[in-house]
Amino acid sequence: MKVYYDQDANLDLLKQKKIAVLGFGSQGHAHSLNLMDSGMNVSVGLRKTSASWEKAEKAGLTVMTVSEAVKWGEIIMILLPDQNQKAVYDAEIAPYLKSGDTLAFGHGFNIHYKQIIPPADINVMMIAPKGPGHLVRRTYLEGSGVPNLVAVHQDPSGNTLQMALAWAKGIGGTRAGVIETNFKNETETDLFGEQAVLCGGSAELIKAGFETLVEAGYPAELAYFECMHEMKLIVDLYYEGRLSRMNYSVSDTAEYGGMTRGKRLITAETKKEMKKILSEVQSGQFANEWLAEYNAGMPNMNKLRKENREHKIEEVGSKLRGMMSWLFKRNKKEEVGV
Repeated sequence: MKVYYDQDANLDLLKQKKIAVLGFGSQGHAHSLNLMDSGMNVSVGLRKTSASWEKAEKAGLTVMTVSEAVKWGEIIMILLPDQNQKAVYDAEIAPYLKSGDTLAFGHGFNIHYKQIIPPADINVMMIAPKGPGHLVRRTYLEGSGVPNLVAVHQDPSGNTLQMALAWAKGIGGTRAGVIETNFKNETETDLFGEQAVLCGGSAELIKAGFETLVEAGYPAELAYFECMHEMKLIVDLYYEGRLSRMNYSVSDTAEYGGMTRGKRLITAETKKEMKKILSEVQSGQFANEWLAEYNAGMPNMNKLRKENREHKIEEVGSKLRGMMSWLFKRNKKEEVGV
């Protein structure tokens, strides 16, 4: 595995180009502002009715409609929600692409699952920061960055990888390290990780632990602190120095209890289900299911969101977080992209 750093990327490749970033959400605002601060010629493409239009202009960026931005740009970065990209591409991007343009993505979903099939004379690359957009922006301003993945899907120009590395440098990624991959591996590992561990597995584990304590008669506030609040403390230890750092940092009692009981929860059957989830990602079954859900108006998604909002842990957590003034300061800063 090769890791690229600042010295491996040349920002001059981007300074010669007109860059259009489509979208001004979490990733869109970070890419746009970081590239602008790195001296690039950046415009943002949005719907005329977008609530982000004024926000982007106030940040000092030129804002155009999506089709205008594509006509103007030479590198077009699509940072729209996965489920919206195909419709926008068909209507407002594909008709205005010029031979030799470069299409960029922050995630491989639409290319890998062939929702978007660019012409052969278009360069196609991916720059995927391994962190949310607010972190990409904050670390850039602090003089550091988050690691990036880069990939090339089509390379008629012969220098698409160099362009991807330059982009990663422009948003701060080469300060932390950039790994080259491909659209397939990025997409499939990303979806699997979200579903089995990060967004799915961890949330269900937290809720099950909370429910177990509350159903046994323990105060909901204690259950919240043990199963939700302290999760961040443990994850931070993982993040800073692997599993071993967590075990080193907790008590011997916690270490022994975790190592002897954890395997009783995450069993061979759990891993079997993980493999099934991975196969659904690899086959495209999940992608088709999600796009069908979105196109149907998200009835199941809305039901699941409602169930989560009404879970007892949310009610308890809302009250307890009201005691933690530092959380509101951090959240307020991130709302404005500081």
